Amino acid sequence: MKSQYQPDEAEAFVRSAGCPEHLALRLYTSRLIGRDPALVLHGGGNTSVKGTLRTLLGDELECLWVKGSGSSLDKVTARDFPALDLGYLRRLVALESLTDEEMVNQLRTHLFDASAPNPSVEALLHAFLPHRFVDHSHADAVVTLTNQPDGEALIREALGPEVIVLPYIMPGFPLAKAVFEAYQAHQPKAGILLMQHGLFTFGETARESYERHIELVDRCEQTIAARRRSIQTPDVAYSAERARKLAPRLRGAITKAAGVSLVVERRFGPEVLRACALPQARALFETGPLTPDHVLRVKPWPLFLSAEAEDDTALVADLARAVARYQAYFESHRARSPQARSLDAAPRVVLDRTTGIWAFGKSKQEAMIAADIAEHTLTAKVAADAISGYRALSDGDLFDMEYWSLEQAKLGKTKPRPLEGRVVLLTGAAGAIGRGIAEVCAEAGAQLFLTDRDEAGLAAAQAAFASTQVRGCVMDVTDRSSVDRAFDCLLADYGGVDVVVANAGLAHVASLESLEPGDFSRLLAVNAEGTLATIAAAARVFRAQGLGGNIILNSSKNVFAPGKDFGAYSASKAAAHQLAKVAAIELAPLGVRVNMLNPDAVFSHGEVPSGLWSLVGPPRAKSRGLEIAELYEFYRERNLLKVAVTAREVGNAVLFFATNQTPTTGASLPIDGGLVEAFPR
Repeated sequence: MKSQYQPDEAEAFVRSAGCPEHLALRLYTSRLIGRDPALVLHGGGNTSVKGTLRTLLGDELECLWVKGSGSSLDKVTARDFPALDLGYLRRLVALESLTDEEMVNQLRTHLFDASAPNPSVEALLHAFLPHRFVDHSHADAVVTLTNQPDGEALIREALGPEVIVLPYIMPGFPLAKAVFEAYQAHQPKAGILLMQHGLFTFGETARESYERHIELVDRCEQTIAARRRSIQTPDVAYSAERARKLAPRLRGAITKAAGVSLVVERRFGPEVLRACALPQARALFETGPLTPDHVLRVKPWPLFLSAEAEDDTALVADLARAVARYQAYFESHRARSPQARSLDAAPRVVLDRTTGIWAFGKSKQEAMIAADIAEHTLTAKVAADAISGYRALSDGDLFDMEYWSLEQAKLGKTKPRPLEGRVVLLTGAAGAIGRGIAEVCAEAGAQLFLTDRDEAGLAAAQAAFASTQVRGCVMDVTDRSSVDRAFDCLLADYGGVDVVVANAGLAHVASLESLEPGDFSRLLAVNAEGTLATIAAAARVFRAQGLGGNIILNSSKNVFAPGKDFGAYSASKAAAHQLAKVAAIELAPLGVRVNMLNPDAVFSHGEVPSGLWSLVGPPRAKSRGLEIAELYEFYRERNLLKVAVTAREVGNAVLFFATNQTPTTGASLPIDGGLVEAFPR
């Protein structure tokens, strides 16, 4: 590992940071640590700097700026470093004990800004050390060496007398005091290492503390390289077919066990597959995490699947084994935290010999974090096994972290959004109604899978959302192979689907007398056959998942109130509507609800025009002797409520059905402001 500190880059950062130089340099080196995944992952690690701060009364007080809880070092700003009264915090070292809750209270009540984020739970450790800059990471090389039967001897060999080595201690006041007492007794030059946890280094400048950190981690890496035995790992071919069969079944099984809807993130690179193909893979990988902090993201252990797991019976047996192990773990350790209530027993990481890592989370972002941790864990465990074997912390230590009172206190404080963890596939996503539906579902917490045959329009639709919330692909609903490919991509991206919105549609204006057979066939292909293809593909996924689900069809008010010169559209939409009713009958045994929406006169969504009204609007205006701008007012005035119908209101109707507000299937919901002739009959 090499230092990434660049003096010119650091100076430029200080000039642009908009904060004092010492804090700017703290931000700069924090980001250097944070952007190296071999040092920290997703919110891990913390850093600090000490200085003085002038109060409103003009007093100069000692101050500690420490990374806030929950922020990620790779993109921290000055706001992510709450400032605390350092003089007061240092007095706490005289206490014999301090509960976690009181420690948090002391930190919050001695912030200089009451609106600042919570300081790191290791803030007191930073405060008790005398150095101006302190850096802390959970470097892969450090935890690889410390998770060994002879880990302490190995780490002392790697780092020498410049570093104090302490046993694992839970974060909080006891750890802070133990570090302080060890420092006072030994005055280490470079740092302090905590077994199965990580490394602290310090210095009088940001560069000194950072480069000491890099040097020590590099020594660990060199020790691993020198001691690691060569292991022959077979090349394994990735099984796309097994993955395709496994995805919906595995997502369904894990979601049922968790009691909350979860989505998948996959990792199946060559190194992952080679690791999973090791003869000792199950024994090696169904062990505890590299550091207890990871248990909050990936649970205590992953599940290693049997070769037969794509079969439902074998998969159920594999998962039952994992659930039973977790339940026994909770029962055997619950006395350590009598007030704790059991979390769900479902694993968040699943490993498989030919399909790699399957990581689960309530969002794509959460699943990606779990996958990153799982991938680093595989690499580190393989390296540890090639030295003298991997030995994780005890289950009791993992339990203490997973059921830490500070973590338990967070449960239930955040109300989940209505579609959190649920996947919504939307056809016709590039159009106005599609964009409105996607927007509402995204705000409700859904993971989106957007499809359309308009590649440019689809790209624009996807760009409106965070990259971790949206996936999708070009799909032509008239081509069964295109539909099948899109659903395969859906399974690869999310593992399954919960809500399928069949929104793709096509319009054509012509009297029945002048309607060409080819134009009629074209509309039937999109509006009716395309709906059939979408429903059929969705049904196969729903059946495999076993979670129920929703299919929602945009079938138009023309089903009940057809219009002049609109026969092809009205008839093809009526056919789709009837197919959806049949689907409601056929899919009810699977717990799948099928409902229809009948919107009218949705002209646009923001700057996105409706393709239908772009085609229909001009002739409709002309036939009524109106300018196109007057047509909008005409349609508003003709409905009973005298309202303009928006794409978001169609999205609200989708949300109503998708969240199962009522036990309803086979229903038609008008979204038209009230048109008597379009009342469902």
